[in-house]
Amino acid sequence: MSTRSTLAFLKTETGSGALLAAAALLAIVWANSPWAASYDALTHQLVAVRIGPFAEELTLAGWVKTALMPIFFFVVGLEIKHEILRGELSNPRRLALPLLAAAGGVVVPALVYLAFNGAPGGLRQGWPIPTATDIAFALAALAVAGPRLPPTLRIFLLTLAIADDLAAVVLIAVLFTADLDVPMLACAAVTVAALAAMSRWRAAPYFFWAVGGVLLWGFTLKSGINTSLAGIAAAFCLPLEPKRTGGQGVLSETMEALHPYVAFFILPVFAFMAAGFSLGGEAGGAIFGPVSLGIAAGLFFGKQIGVFGAAALAIGLKWARRPTGAKWLELYGVSALCGVGFTMSLFIGALAFPGADALHQAQVRAGVVMGSVAAALMGIGLLLLSARRRARDAEA
Repeated sequence: MSTRSTLAFLKTETGSGALLAAAALLAIVWANSPWAASYDALTHQLVAVRIGPFAEELTLAGWVKTALMPIFFFVVGLEIKHEILRGELSNPRRLALPLLAAAGGVVVPALVYLAFNGAPGGLRQGWPIPTATDIAFALAALAVAGPRLPPTLRIFLLTLAIADDLAAVVLIAVLFTADLDVPMLACAAVTVAALAAMSRWRAAPYFFWAVGGVLLWGFTLKSGINTSLAGIAAAFCLPLEPKRTGGQGVLSETMEALHPYVAFFILPVFAFMAAGFSLGGEAGGAIFGPVSLGIAAGLFFGKQIGVFGAAALAIGLKWARRPTGAKWLELYGVSALCGVGFTMSLFIGALAFPGADALHQAQVRAGVVMGSVAAALMGIGLLLLSARRRARDAEA
């Protein structure tokens, strides 16, 4: 990723963090207010969509997850493809540290969750929930804590979070695929093949890409595969090259056009729909159950231990180098920020505990919020401490 596009990405993600937090806070306050029933009615309002032979009825929250979030994953797919072919993930020397740290940040939180839920009869299907990192929240917290910290820390966090997203996509594909409708799956495969072939036509109108993407989404929805994978598949078909010589690449142009809408609309709407949980009643009394505690501990303890432990091991064995200009305390602070799972964790949680299981859904939301807030506070605290030390050393 070029320096210009990287800075634009960081600016957009950092700016959306506050809006995400506000949307989540509004949902939690509303879900615990005298008007809590209206929040529940809004998120569970059934909406039917019928266009020709296509017919589907989902709740409003379900449509946000099924129809809007694939656009988020489309942008994530564009970011991953760009990084693999042109950016940080294309350089093996720069790739080693964030990739190994991301691996540690997936394995250890999963083990922590299973420590709470791995016994016979435990709800083991939730182990992928604390493995995710929310790019927007983590980058926003980093910007608040250390505007003068080395820029290499931001690139490290961004690259690690993108690798984390790639791992989340793989987990979604492997673990959360329902019963397959083979004819619809075949139609989706043909659509992907057509989009891949169209990638050779660099001057293809964006309307054609949009129609192909909608068709792929519809076939994927009916096939039983999670629709987030349609977004990823469509993204990997988009060409890097510009439509005309000297112009901006199709992939970069599309990513820059969609990213603000995803960051400032789709993700806050999803956060509002997914974050609200009640602190009272049966669900409220069970928010400290094994699911919520496993998720919170996985995000808070598992992430920082996994990310920092893997990074320190890689640096100690000379497999990678510490980010230029970064101190060990700052690296640990960024590792703690990786425990801010939020959007991705809530999305995976909705897949792990689908349907009308209000009790476990409340535990998922509570665990994600508690773990993410604790991780953000610790990361910000450590980075502020390091920033003060830097300022004191500069004065001396």
